[in-house]
Amino acid sequence: MVDEALSAGAVARRLGVAVTTLRTWHQRYGLGPSEHIPGHHRRYTPSDLARLEIMRRLTAEGVSPAEAARWARQAPDQLPHGNGTASPARAHPTGRDGGGTIPVGRSGPAARGLARAAMRLDAATISETIAHALAAGGVVATWESLLRPVLAGIGERHAASAGLIEVEHLVSRCVSEALAAASRAKVPTGPARILLSCADEEQHTLPLEALAAALAEAGVSYRMLGARVPVAALVEAVNRTGPAAVVLWSHTRATADPAQLSALLAAPRRPLLVLAAGPGWRADTLPAGVVRPVDLAEAVSLSAAVRDSLDQSRRD
Repeated sequence: MVDEALSAGAVARRLGVAVTTLRTWHQRYGLGPSEHIPGHHRRYTPSDLARLEIMRRLTAEGVSPAEAARWARQAPDQLPHGNGTASPARAHPTGRDGGGTIPVGRSGPAARGLARAAMRLDAATISETIAHALAAGGVVATWESLLRPVLAGIGERHAASAGLIEVEHLVSRCVSEALAAASRAKVPTGPARILLSCADEEQHTLPLEALAAALAEAGVSYRMLGARVPVAALVEAVNRTGPAAVVLWSHTRATADPAQLSALLAAPRRPLLVLAAGPGWRADTLPAGVVRPVDLAEAVSLSAAVRDSLDQSRRD
C-alpha cells in the first residue's frame, strides 16, 4: 500500500473501477476521500483506499453495495498499523477470498484492472479503461499490452473450466465498440488498398478489428469483409477492388486451409502481398509468396509499405 494520498483517477486505476463508480460510492455510502488541503481537490489516503478495496472485492462477489459499504466503513477500526489491510475474518461477510481472477501474466496494472472489471461484468469500467489506453498509447500498444493479455486470460480460464462465457461476450463487445470508435476517429483518405477478411468459417474478428483500427490510425485505407468469408467471395472481392494487400485471419487450425491462400495467389488481380495472420496458420503449410506477420505492429508496417509501393508505381 502506498503512503501518499491519491487522486480519484489514480484510485480508479488501482482498483479497476470507473471514476463515476467512486463518486457513487462517495455520494451514496460515504466512502470518499478524507484528506483535504484548502484550495485543492480532496484526495484518498491509504485508509480510504483500503476501504474501497473491500467495497470493490465484496461487490464483485455479489454482496449488495449497501452491505459491502457497511463492512468497508467498519474496516478502519480493524486495519493493522502499517499494512493497510483489513482482517479477512472481520471485513469479509462471506468468508471467501474472491470470485476468481483472469490470469494476465506479467502485464501491468491496467491489464489487471481490466481483468477485475471483466470479472465484475462492469461494462462502464471496461470501456473507460480501453478508451483511456487508446487515447494514451494508440491501438498497437493497447492491443499488445492490455487487450490481448486479458482476452487470452479469459480464454485460458474458459478452457480450464468451460466458464466465463458471459465475461468473454461482454468484454468482446466492449473491445469491438472501442476499436470501431478508434477507426471512425481517424478515417484515412484515398483509395482502400488493404482488404481485411476472416478465413472461411472463422468467427473470431477482434484481432482483425484491431488491425483495422491500427491501419486507420496510421492513415492506411482498408476494406473490412469480416467473419466467415467463403473463398469464392473473397476472390471476387479481390478481383473487383484490386487491393495491394490481403490480410486473411485464422484463429484456429480448423479454419486455416492453405487452399484459401493459393486461391488468392491465383486470382486474376493478384494482390502484391498476401498476409496469413493469426495463430491458426502453420508456417510450414503456407504457399510460397505468403507472409505470416508475427504481430499486429508488423501487419500494419507491411500493409503500409505495400500500399506506398503500389501508389508510387502508379504515380510513375
